[in-house]
Amino acid sequence: MTTAQTAASAGSSPAAGGRTDTVRLPTLISLILGACVGSGIFALPQNVASVASPGAAVIGWLITGVGMLCIAFVFQSLAQRKPHLDSGVYSYVRAGLGDFVGFASGWGYWLASIIAQVGYATLFFTAVGYFIPVFDGSYPLVNAIGVSVMTWVIFGVLARGVRQAALLNIVTTAAKLLPILAFLIIVAFVGFHPEVFTADFWGRLATFGEDGTGAGDHTASLSTQVQGMMLFTVWAFIGVEGASAYSRRAKTRRDVSLATLLGFLAVFLLLVLVSFLSYGVVPRDELAQMGDNSLAEVLEIVVGPWGGALISVGLALSVLGAYVSWQMLCAEPITMMAQDELLPKKLGEINVKGAPVIAQFMSACVIQLFIVVFFLNESAYTTMVQLATSLYLIPYLFGALYLLLLSTKGSGLQHPDAGRLFNLDGPAVSRRTNALHAVIAAVGVLYSLWLFYAADPKFVLLGMVLVVPGMVVYVLTRIRNHGRIFNAFEWVVVAVVLVAAIAAVVGIAQGTVSLD
Repeated sequence: MTTAQTAASAGSSPAAGGRTDTVRLPTLISLILGACVGSGIFALPQNVASVASPGAAVIGWLITGVGMLCIAFVFQSLAQRKPHLDSGVYSYVRAGLGDFVGFASGWGYWLASIIAQVGYATLFFTAVGYFIPVFDGSYPLVNAIGVSVMTWVIFGVLARGVRQAALLNIVTTAAKLLPILAFLIIVAFVGFHPEVFTADFWGRLATFGEDGTGAGDHTASLSTQVQGMMLFTVWAFIGVEGASAYSRRAKTRRDVSLATLLGFLAVFLLLVLVSFLSYGVVPRDELAQMGDNSLAEVLEIVVGPWGGALISVGLALSVLGAYVSWQMLCAEPITMMAQDELLPKKLGEINVKGAPVIAQFMSACVIQLFIVVFFLNESAYTTMVQLATSLYLIPYLFGALYLLLLSTKGSGLQHPDAGRLFNLDGPAVSRRTNALHAVIAAVGVLYSLWLFYAADPKFVLLGMVLVVPGMVVYVLTRIRNHGRIFNAFEWVVVAVVLVAAIAAVVGIAQGTVSLD
């Protein structure tokens, strides 16, 4: 799914006599940074300010820090306990909770990646709009056409079997980090004003609409502010689960755990500093009304146009690299599920160039569909972020639940022949390690459930609507393959999905649920 997972799987089959346990700690940390620091940090100042005051943001970031660190360690712990499961998040959930729940997680991750693609491209053209005004968002149709053209051009390249080169990783990682580091240094020493930061520390002066525009006439409660920023902060961490994919390639297993912690802390520090330093440049109401590339706008206020240009160049390169990577990677869940006979086998075919061209074509078509949907609904980047994040929560919740089951009952909720299918026996863990895994998993489950609660209900409901078409294809595929459709736990999941989807459809018909 992530750059991390692709790199890991690419090296999982050593050549004759070759070694795969050669990745050292500094490389692991840099790869985690490259996977996690994406488009989210460039939009973060406006995203957080639109829903939370500095005081509320302190609490929100503390909750996010503990929760996302546990999510990261959930998948690192599963990689330690089940090293033979090498298809990323999807394989853990499928092995532990059954075929359909694994499928729902893979399908949700795929759709989230699809929506993220549209969000990446939207932000890319926002950055280009700094230099070419026609792309500044004033002409949504122009941006929609640009996103469409870029999607199909990249599909044409990927269909020829082109894979992400190491040079692209280096360039895009530098493009992400150097402007951000410049922002932090300049704002900390030149642009930060303590009196601006503390002027409305607890958010008593005004509240803002979902798009950050239009002050309200009442004060949002502290809990409402914290709740409002949750999905934005999680979006900024998407990809942290990819660290677990390096377990088999690491020099030592200890390096993976240490890299997960150090890499996470580095990303967390970057995000928190960007968020809080921005509060000290301009009042919150001005920060909340900035555009998607709010990092550039903040730096431009401090040093002038060259600051905005610096951040915009970094954003454009970073997001373009991420877009290419994710358009390639988002086909992987479909390919894996087709090869595992959870989707029609045709979707898992690989062409002579080594590319899963049918899955890539299907992904490009769905990206195009979402481009049209978001354009017709005049959806903002923040809408795409919240919808995509609500779908990412599905594998996060089920992955944490599987680890909780492993550490408490010793197994998941698999079907009778799961042992044969998944070789579920893994290396033994000590009682102390098992207890630690239980705590990590419990926090991960509670945090994931809290995120579903904190999310705008309409995005959760719309996410369930998007799961239903996949569920229909899954059922037809299982019937064709004469396989069991659902186990007892899966029937519960199906019922929840259907009830939520029906509620969403009713809400859409009544005008209470929409993407605007």
